[in-house]
Amino acid sequence: MIQRKEYLNKLISFREKQVIKVITGVRRCGKSTLLFLYMDYLKSTGIDDNQIIYVNLEDIEYEQLCEYRHLYNYINERLCPDKYTYVFIDEVQNCKSFEKAVDSLFIKKNVDVHITGSNAYLLSSELATFLSGRYVTIDMLPFSFVEFCEVINDNAKSKNEKFNNYLRYGSFPYVACLGDDESIIYPYIEGIYNTILIKDVAKRMNTTDIPLLESIIRFLADSIGSPVSTKKISDTINSSGRKVSVNTVGNYLQALTDSYIFYKAERFDIKGRQHLKTLGKYYLVDTGIRNLLLSGESSDLGHLLENVVFLELLRRGYKVSIGKLAEKEVDFVATDCNGVVYYQVSASVINENTLRRELDVLQRIRDNHPKFLLTLDEVGANTNHNGIRQLNLIDWLLKPEIKVGARN
Repeated sequence: MIQRKEYLNKLISFREKQVIKVITGVRRCGKSTLLFLYMDYLKSTGIDDNQIIYVNLEDIEYEQLCEYRHLYNYINERLCPDKYTYVFIDEVQNCKSFEKAVDSLFIKKNVDVHITGSNAYLLSSELATFLSGRYVTIDMLPFSFVEFCEVINDNAKSKNEKFNNYLRYGSFPYVACLGDDESIIYPYIEGIYNTILIKDVAKRMNTTDIPLLESIIRFLADSIGSPVSTKKISDTINSSGRKVSVNTVGNYLQALTDSYIFYKAERFDIKGRQHLKTLGKYYLVDTGIRNLLLSGESSDLGHLLENVVFLELLRRGYKVSIGKLAEKEVDFVATDCNGVVYYQVSASVINENTLRRELDVLQRIRDNHPKFLLTLDEVGANTNHNGIRQLNLIDWLLKPEIKVGARN
């Protein structure tokens, strides 16, 4: 198992702290694996097996625990009376009123509670109202490119070949173990997609109109890197003969982001220093899903690269927005506790006109925050354009420490 060190270290840092640890993320991104990694870590520090209670509410073995009183009683009976007990509940949203059981366990002495879930709405709404101020979230994503390369571990493949596979087949952990056989990979991705569609979106929306849902998903997948509004989606679907209101589209978009299949990046007015409510962009949690859905119909490399960079910035702990500067646009404004970093992404800037265009918007920003231009070019990598650093995008992905080096 790949260690998922960033996430594992977060869990370790919260060990026995008086908060519920909530691990969220799209299905099959590695939440359960993270729990097992953490349990192995605990055992390595001397924790006994009887101090660990693990329940997977997607496993039929625990089906009777999908009622909160049964879940509570099952775990309560197994708590160690004289030492810490570590409780792990996987896919907790499958238990109706789970927050009641979780809260009752949390208030007990020497109980360290960890839960995972694949639906932000269920987790945020129930936890925010019932467990306000008593939980922390650890938001997981599928593999980074570094983790993807660790699994492949094939020295015969160049970094470019590995990156092409990463773009083409995506970043779900098990995909990296399946080699290059599309006849195996895409059915696996399709299975994940269908599960998310039915269990996390349609069920949440209480809808059977799967064709409408898929129309919206395909629209978003094809519009990655482009500004999107609910009205634009509604108008497009209505023009095809279907009738759907703007409000309905908005509800579907919320359900899609709640299921972690899409992430929304709001626009940010750089000069006015404020977020704008309209025309945000949506990015898919996995490029393999996009390739599955569009079947090669859209192969805009630039927007695929944007998608990869957006997710990587999230992994590195940034809040990510789309920058607006008058009529110009900065691909990403990345903010963390240390400040702001600006990113422009382009497949290639070998052409002088393209280079000039990509640099122009960054040069117009009148502050001293770090600015990066990420491209696939080997030629020109590590060039400093009057304070704007041009980097090879693949090398940037392979060096997460560039996050802290940005200000050096």
